[in-house]
This record gives sequence, C-alpha cells and structure tokens, in this order.
Amino acid sequence: MQDSASHVLYLSRSDVERTNLTMSTIIDALCAAFFELGNGRVEMPPKIGLHSQPDAFVHAMPAYIPALNSLGLKWVSGYPGNQKLGLPYITGLLILNDVDTGVPVSVMDCTWITAQRTGAATALSAKYLARQDSRTVGILGCGAQGRSNLEAFLSLFDIKQVTAYDTDRESLDRYASEMQERWGVPVARAKEAKEAVVGHDLIVTSGPILRTPHGTIKNGWFGKGSFASLVDFDSYWEPRALFAADKFTTDDSAQLEHFRQMGYFQNIPPIYADLCDLVTGKKAGRVNDDERTIALNLGLALDDMAVAPLVYRRALEMGIGVRLPL
Repeated sequence: MQDSASHVLYLSRSDVERTNLTMSTIIDALCAAFFELGNGRVEMPPKIGLHSQPDAFVHAMPAYIPALNSLGLKWVSGYPGNQKLGLPYITGLLILNDVDTGVPVSVMDCTWITAQRTGAATALSAKYLARQDSRTVGILGCGAQGRSNLEAFLSLFDIKQVTAYDTDRESLDRYASEMQERWGVPVARAKEAKEAVVGHDLIVTSGPILRTPHGTIKNGWFGKGSFASLVDFDSYWEPRALFAADKFTTDDSAQLEHFRQMGYFQNIPPIYADLCDLVTGKKAGRVNDDERTIALNLGLALDDMAVAPLVYRRALEMGIGVRLPL
C-alpha cells in the first residue's frame, strides 16, 4: 500500500468525493469485511468516546482487516448544534496506515466515507432482512444519512416511491427536490412523521443520536413485512414500537453492550443476530413476507476501513490529493 515512507497523502473532502466510488462497490466492500468479521479475522476494539456536550460525541475508531490489506483509525465527531452554525453534524479525519510498517500513508476527510458506508451498511442489512419486492421508502431525517441511505436502497431495490419527513421544513423541501431530480423517483413531503412510516416497505430514521429517545414513532405504525434501519440508534422510536419487531439485529453486539453501559439502549428488544452472522449464513435473515425486521447498526470502524483503501488507491490512480512530508 505504501507510496513513500517520507510522505503522507492528504485527501480533502472534495478529493475523497472525486474518487467517485459507486455505492455498489462500497456495499460489496462491506460485505467482504463483515464476512471476515464473522470468521474471526478482524481486529476491532470498541469505540473510545469523548463527550464535551450533551448528545455530542468524538469517537476514535480503529480496525485492522488483513484480507483487505487495511489498517487505520477514524477520528469522528457528531455535534447536533452544528447545523445552527452552518456546520456539518458529522466531521472528522481518517488515518490509513501501511499494514507492514505501520507508517501513515494517507490522512483523509471522513465525512463522505461515513455517510456512504452507513448507507451501505443499511443496504447490506436490508439484503438479508427486507422483502426483495420492497418498493416504498420512508426517510425520517433529511440530512446526509437520509441521502446516502436512499442511494443505497436504490442500488438494491426497484424503488417506486419515497416519503420524507423532517422537523425542519426547509431541509425537507431541499431533500425532496434534490433526490427527485437526482434519482428520478417521486418524493412526497410528509407533514407528520407517521406518514413516512405507515405502509412503507423500507424505513430509515436518521436524525441526531440521542441518549434519551424522543419516541416519535409509536406502536402500531411499523407494519407487517417492513424493514427499518435505525441510523440514529433508537432515538426516533418508542420502546413498544421496537418490540413489535420479529427480528432485531445490530452490526456488533459487543459494541452495543459498550454503548449500553454508557446509558444508551435501555429499553430495546433482545438481539437476534449480528450483521456478520447474516452475511456468513450463521443466522437466517427474513424467512417470510410478514416479518417485521430492524437493523440497529451502530457504525463500525470496520465499515470505514473497508472503504478507505479503495479511496486511497483510486486517488493514487487519479493523481488526486496533496503529498505532505511526515
């Protein structure tokens, strides 16, 4: 992997985006990484977190995936108040190291990678847990994750209708216009959250992550045969609505328990399977069209380290980025 032991390749957010990795490529990379995780061939300590404000976080996320020749760490923050300041909710950097020497070979913005790999993880879960004939999507939270999760669904399913909801009407209008123009799929603007849940095959909640859920989604809204991805942890859901699920999964039970010790996830259903169990076939995914299924993916360093080497190699091929002396 290493280009030079004396230089590191810096990739800005625009540089990372210019590599233009497709969502299908990212989903495939995550599938390979979770297969390795399921077979015990990944080193990934739990996230280390700092919290300078309520419901804000800064996380250190390291992982090593030998099969993907990937070793590194993401240093990422999420601050809900940033949007009022005109700043992104999620910001941070990713460091990629040479697996043989440990020398840093690249430092890159992680904003785009975080958004795309999160959507890809949702789609990977949906591959096993959603109905293959899913056609309608409800998006609650019209930020970066609302965009990337829709893009990921569109790569796997023949989506015919999207219903979007956000407490910020301007964000909702902007999202609906952008997504309809970009993907050519009708996007309805929901006046109430219920409209983006009831009757939808695929549901994504992607608001800010909160230690205490606001419980907007009520029991009875989550219908038979539906799949939901909880990108914002359990923030949007009241407990009774979650307990309606027939299968409740996560991307990593050990990390979920780590977060539970921090005060999150105080009233969620038992975990049926980790995503790696579904990918390796150790646990069955959806078995009938009536099952209600939920994926509570926390977002793992594994996801980032599956994508970062692809971005780095593409950047080298394209001559993108700035070489900085170590």
